Amino acid sequence: MDDLIFSLNATLPIFLTMLVGTFLRKVGVMDEKFTDYLNSFVFKVALPVLLFQDLATQDFASAWDGRYVLFCLVATALSILLIVCVSHFVIHDTPRRGEFIQVSYRSSAAILGIAFIQNIYGTATTGMAPLMILGSVPLYNLVAVLDLTLTAPSTGEKKPTVGQLLRKAGVGIIKNPIIIGILVGLAWSLLRLPMPEILSSTVHNVAVLATPLGLMALGASFSLERSKEEVPAALVASFIKLVALVAIFMPLAIQMGFRDQQLVALLVMLGSASTVSCYIMAKNMGHEGTLTSTTVMMTTFGCAFTLTAWLWLLKSLSLIA
Repeated sequence: MDDLIFSLNATLPIFLTMLVGTFLRKVGVMDEKFTDYLNSFVFKVALPVLLFQDLATQDFASAWDGRYVLFCLVATALSILLIVCVSHFVIHDTPRRGEFIQVSYRSSAAILGIAFIQNIYGTATTGMAPLMILGSVPLYNLVAVLDLTLTAPSTGEKKPTVGQLLRKAGVGIIKNPIIIGILVGLAWSLLRLPMPEILSSTVHNVAVLATPLGLMALGASFSLERSKEEVPAALVASFIKLVALVAIFMPLAIQMGFRDQQLVALLVMLGSASTVSCYIMAKNMGHEGTLTSTTVMMTTFGCAFTLTAWLWLLKSLSLIA
């Protein structure tokens, strides 16, 4: 019972904060335009500043764990390959298959990763969430661009070459605010640059906004009016996202000796909700988006319960403290 209470204390505040966003959207406090601006602010400003703060204020050279980053990268790559194979059995038309692939592997790793570790340990400054993000988010973005471009509905225009696709994906990664925040924070730490009190307080004031605003924006982004035709495929994608990937890769991580915050960050990478960015990117790249939005909705509300179950199991086995 103590382990279950521990797990619920870690997950329910995240779930309830998202519900606050949903409620504010229902009563008209947060409309669609405001939510879009809020998502943009969190993604482009608050979250990169939070990641910068997490890295710049510690001795990152001693905290670096290349083995852990490599595991995150390899697990992400293998997850994508597995989902691509499964997609051919679940989805038969190409545009929807592209949506299925992206929404099945792409986690809310940044927002939920930071929020989860902060809820459990009170801080994210040991670098596990940023290291997990560094090992997964660049590949998330690269594959998403390739996947959605190659599977986009035909418009009669000439399809881009592989080289053009790779260049587009590379530019997207270089311009990603989350990656910029991580790299600047890493450089600040490695160069041992000073952090004056005035700068530290200012950075903190912006960084502290990332988690609550990001979670409320997630909750406010959803609508319950979804196409019933997409429910079966969305259920399969949700099962992969919340259960299957954790069941496959978490035992490998445990076998390799990862524990505590390392496992919590991996749990979020493998088994958290599909990010709202999946829907935004799918719509902007010519896809219909209903399958994506339905899966995002299911995984966002479902992960509060599946993550609780996984967290309870890890705590019961004394794998996290």
